[in-house]
Formats: sequence, structure tokens, C-alpha cells
Amino acid sequence: MLQQQLKETAKHGLAAGEAQAPERPDWTIDQGWARYTQEEHGVWRTLFERQSKLLPGRACDEFIRGMQDLPIGPEQIPDFEQMSKVLKKRTGWEVVAVPGLVPDEVFFEHLANRRFPAGQFIRKPHELDYLEEPDVFHDVFGHVPMLMNPVIADYIQAYGEGGLRAYRLGVLEKLARVYWYTVEFGLVQQSDGLRIYGAGIASSASETRFSVESDSPNRVRFDLERVMQTNYRIDDFQETYFVLGHLDELLELAKIDFAPIYDRLKGAPEHDAGAVLPGDRVVTRGTLAYHDAKRQVAHA
Repeated sequence: MLQQQLKETAKHGLAAGEAQAPERPDWTIDQGWARYTQEEHGVWRTLFERQSKLLPGRACDEFIRGMQDLPIGPEQIPDFEQMSKVLKKRTGWEVVAVPGLVPDEVFFEHLANRRFPAGQFIRKPHELDYLEEPDVFHDVFGHVPMLMNPVIADYIQAYGEGGLRAYRLGVLEKLARVYWYTVEFGLVQQSDGLRIYGAGIASSASETRFSVESDSPNRVRFDLERVMQTNYRIDDFQETYFVLGHLDELLELAKIDFAPIYDRLKGAPEHDAGAVLPGDRVVTRGTLAYHDAKRQVAHA
């Protein structure tokens, strides 16, 4: 697989079970920055330099600005404490170290309190383009620059609060799709073209190019209920990307009472990841050539 992968779970898209639970009930651990090896800093440098060359002209202005304002560079894996000092002053967020995937309720509790749980480990040199669990590069390089933006900062906190409610209502799958198609794999329309703001794209060299340049995927204007009914790919590039007209649209999502929507969508049909529906506002109708070719090989 050419892109960085996020591990599939039976629960929330970014959460895990009770395996290897740390001693602290909130699953946080010490980052242990002094224990990173030169090889690990070298992996960070390789990934950082590769993505830093790719993102100008492809990532949104807010992402680029966040990168410029953070204590983050190619030399070494960032120190979460130093990063949190800057982040707290700007938007009230902080980065906390976790051992990897965390349970749903823990994940949402952190977000609701403006704590971003970041894996403190980094992938091995042979895993530059493939990773089952989000590591420090995905979590910090991919997510933290956008947390410097007040809109994203408010939206993700609201998502955490909504996630706790959805978890208790047993409707987490619907809300997880909203996170996936915005925070992880979202695109936004800017005056100079389509741009990336989702961390799953911004931290992946191959999906950075695929998401905004390939003729294969659909690009469809974001519609909340449409997204909540749409499956996504955890094993490959997305077949459809949902596009915001402006990041401020996320603030409207943060104000919505989701309970009536959950009720309305009970029993509603699910949509395939690559489907284009009659009511869609299509930005780019994809050929689906990439995924169709892979399906043909799989069925041969």
C-alpha cells in the first residue's frame, strides 16, 4: 500500500480497546523525548523534509501558517511540552503523549478538554509509506498545525463533546464518519484552488498528490447527512473527498444538535465510498480508475 494507513477498529476510527492500557486512567504517558534515538530523529527528518516540499500549493493557507508558527522542524521529533506552550497561547490546546490508539471515551474526553492525544512512537525506516497506527509524525505533523487555527480548535473540541454523547447513545459510527471526512481527509476550496486540511492527507506523501491531482477520486461538496451515511476506505486512498467552501463551515457543524439527525438517519441507506448521488454538488466527478483497477486485480 502506497499511503500511510490508519488501523481499522471495531469502534471509533481512531480508538482502540483495552490492550496495553497504561497506568494512568486517561492513558497519557511521558513522551520520553530524551529517549528518542538518532535513527528515530532521522525518520522524522526524512518524513518532514518530504512533506514540507510537497505541501506548499497543496495544503491550505491555515496549515502552512500553523507550521510556520510552531516549534517544529526537520532536525528532531518535537518536544510536546514546548509545542504545547505555543499552542496553549494561541488556541488553548495542548499535546499529550499516549502509547498509540486509545479507547473511544478516553479519546473524546481529551478532545473535549482541548488535549490532543498524540502517539509518542515513530514508525520504522521501512514503514515510511505504510503504518497501521497513527504515530508521532501523523499526529503532530498532520494534526497540530491546524490546531493553531481558532476554527479548527473550536471544531475539534466540539467534536470531542459530541463524541461523548454519541458514544453513550450508541451511534458513534455516524459521527466517526464526520471526523474521518473532515479532520482526517478533508479538502477546502480556496481562491487559488482545492487545498488539503485533513491530517491523514497532509502526513501522507502519496495521498497528498492523489487527493488534489488525480483524476480518479470524486470530490463532492460537504453535506453533513450525506457524509454520515457514507462509508470510507481504511485500506487505501479515499474514493471520495468532501470539500468545504470555507473552513468557517466547521463552526456551523460545531453548533448543531446531532440528536435529531441520528434519529432521522436510523435505517437510512448507507452509501458506498465511491458513489455519486443525484443530489450531490460535484466539484470533480472522478473516473475511479485507480480503485477499479485494484478491484479487477483482486477479482482476477
